[in-house]
Amino acid sequence: MSSRIKPDRIKPEVMSPAGHWPQLRAAIEAGADAVYFGLQHFSARAKVGFTLSELPDVMRTLHQRGVKGYVTFNTLVFEHELKEAAKTLAKIADCGADSIIVQDLAIVKLAREIAPDLAVHGSTQMSITSAEGLAFAAALGVSRVVLARELSILDIRAIRAATEVELEMFVHGALCVSYSGQCFSSEAWGGRSANRGQCAQACRLSYDLIVDNILKPLGDARYLLSPGDLYALHEVPDIVASGISALKIEGRYKDAEYVALTTQAYRKAVDAAWNNLQPDITAADELRLAQVYSRGMGPHFVRGTNHQLVVEGRAPRHRGIRMAQVVEVCDHSVRVRMSEAHQISPLKPGDGIVFDAADWRSPNEREEGGRVFLMKPARDGLLELEFGNGAVDFSRIRSGDLLWRTHDPELERAVKPLLEAMQPVRKQRVDVEVRAQITSKLRSIWKVGSVTVTVESDQLLEAAQNQGLTLDRLHDQFSRLGATAYELGDLHADIDIQGKPFVPASVLNQMRRQACDQLAALQGVLPSGQIKDSEAVVSAAVAHARQRRPGSAVEKPQVHLLIRTADQLEAAIEMSPASITLDYLDLYGLKPSVDRVKASGIEARVASPRVLKPSEQRIVHFLRKLDCTILVRSAGLLQALRAFEDEQPQQWIGDFSLNAANAISAAILLDLGLSRFTPTHDLNADQIACVARDAGASLIEAVAYHHLPVFHMEHCVFCRFLSKGTSYQDCGHPCEKHKVALRDAQGREHAVLADVGCRNTVFGAEAQEASAHLDRWLDAGIRHYRLEFVHETADQVRGVTRAFQSFFGGDCSKAELHQRLKRISPRGVTEGSLFVPSNYMTLPILQ
Repeated sequence: MSSRIKPDRIKPEVMSPAGHWPQLRAAIEAGADAVYFGLQHFSARAKVGFTLSELPDVMRTLHQRGVKGYVTFNTLVFEHELKEAAKTLAKIADCGADSIIVQDLAIVKLAREIAPDLAVHGSTQMSITSAEGLAFAAALGVSRVVLARELSILDIRAIRAATEVELEMFVHGALCVSYSGQCFSSEAWGGRSANRGQCAQACRLSYDLIVDNILKPLGDARYLLSPGDLYALHEVPDIVASGISALKIEGRYKDAEYVALTTQAYRKAVDAAWNNLQPDITAADELRLAQVYSRGMGPHFVRGTNHQLVVEGRAPRHRGIRMAQVVEVCDHSVRVRMSEAHQISPLKPGDGIVFDAADWRSPNEREEGGRVFLMKPARDGLLELEFGNGAVDFSRIRSGDLLWRTHDPELERAVKPLLEAMQPVRKQRVDVEVRAQITSKLRSIWKVGSVTVTVESDQLLEAAQNQGLTLDRLHDQFSRLGATAYELGDLHADIDIQGKPFVPASVLNQMRRQACDQLAALQGVLPSGQIKDSEAVVSAAVAHARQRRPGSAVEKPQVHLLIRTADQLEAAIEMSPASITLDYLDLYGLKPSVDRVKASGIEARVASPRVLKPSEQRIVHFLRKLDCTILVRSAGLLQALRAFEDEQPQQWIGDFSLNAANAISAAILLDLGLSRFTPTHDLNADQIACVARDAGASLIEAVAYHHLPVFHMEHCVFCRFLSKGTSYQDCGHPCEKHKVALRDAQGREHAVLADVGCRNTVFGAEAQEASAHLDRWLDAGIRHYRLEFVHETADQVRGVTRAFQSFFGGDCSKAELHQRLKRISPRGVTEGSLFVPSNYMTLPILQ
């Protein structure tokens, strides 16, 4: 059992998702302390959410039941949307929301200034993985941070010991393979930004593994970027003891049954752990959670790194429970051997099933499945299953296929009373104090949380002729709260013992009803806090960003190169660029290369990792000792570097991963010490130009050639598929010996590289290049251009660099530049995220 809970620690919230009203009500009745939900814009789940006009009713409903409501505002906000976003923030605050959950730094700033009483929680899309990251967010006014899902309990304990900021963590539901906020696959391949609520789920597709240019067979693990679902019910005691403020259940796209069952399970587990009891989790409980939605469940990173378990890879969709394996296929039926799960939750007619043939069928083929019509015993302990006429094509089923139950109508019937309750199921504790004195009115004080009402009798109390008022009689009358949202907690009474006051039962009943009505009314009042003029706040913030704009330090365009191999380095030095950034797998082998660049008279830079966990803080000191410019890729690193600013000044360039999408977020980062920044890859080329004009074009370093980093993952493909190890400690480091790519259904091969933290980045196959937009960028005043290389050869590095130098030197047109890049780049070129749709109109710069 975990160490005992400190008596002064606040009990963590059970926090449930709600896509709309059915899920919201399910969360309330199942025991959620808080519900998080989105509106139909500015939310990272774009397909679900409430309208702004519904928000007052949502908050009133939640507060009357003693539940907090957190509004997700967790998307990046583009320059032209800032005014509308600010107006929405003001309305959210006016509707009494308990907090907003935010990704964009600009929204943090605007919210704190527009509605100082509205709490701001940092979304997991802020990619915060360390105490330094929390300090960064806290300095901006964030009171709680949703930690990255890739952190273990040990990591969280280390962070908890170093900060007072509230911590929130996901404990159940879908896992993204990429760090939240660091996935650009939807943007790269479909123009749909995951940071804007439009995830296309490219991680759930099948891929071939190409190792050293040879196809490596994967058997049934073809969905090699599709993680299993997070399930941390057994870890709740340790999580509660770690000092977490909220346990978050994923699932704003899930149905009410899922919300009800998961909320109920974690409610019981948290209550038990808080009372130093081990949660009572039965096999039947676990099967119900798997049945309602599961891709295969496990604690994954919560218990530390085991790359063999995070991704099983058989299928990317809901599977439910594995019930059987096919032994024999007949003309109109199948005979199966049942699994142990069948003993706990038997398969039955009416259940929905699917046949899993992942070990032999193409991932692009549809699967066979349907509803069981008839079950009967067969030979050797097998069961024979029949289905409705034409429901299943038995020619597409083979012996050895797995059978999963994907739908159980009985489970729906079991949850239905909770979802369709005519009166509240979940009750709030109400404590009551009573004073009963002769010649005075009967006085009762009713308290629910922070809400208190006082109810008195109409008449003065008289002495009883026979039986006077007693504590037992009071308890009997005041506990009759059946159809209300309350249940009686502590009852204290000061009764005049000598006078024995007489109180009719009708008076007590009337007082009880009045108290409940008044409590509900008070809880439903939407709190009003200070709200400032949103338009004035936005205008002031943009004006501040514009005041930072210095005159251009350089007249001619400057080319900066980022390279990842020693061969590329030699070619880069020959090109005499303005700077060379080293982005090596072996961070500790950088020093000779840094010295080599410095000796050539070129500015040397080093790219930092995108993620720094508590155990990796030594990297900060190492980067400082290199005495060169640092390409900063995380807010935590920026915060850590600022602590040494007075000791040894360095130049810091903010990279795309800081997700600056507008002039206000850019100004925040620049105010913290960045010399320049690269806008997020969520912006198209025109949007980058607009930000340049508001934030200062000379402060932007635009990426004009690179392979878009589509996934940035804690999960290691090298370890999972090229070793038997579980982590960097026992994998043998195949990333240092092999070249790996993932081939998609279109035949494109996307390179995979590991970084110093053993995290993997998948890079888009085609090089994304900006030739079509360079005139626009130059007109906007952008003078710093970065070219980034992945698997390019030395000759390709030279060819790409010369092509851009020729263009900027006036020796070739943008059309000629495009043709040269198309010939040179190893797998072709694309506009990618820079693409500006034909119906896109360049919007006016904010006034």
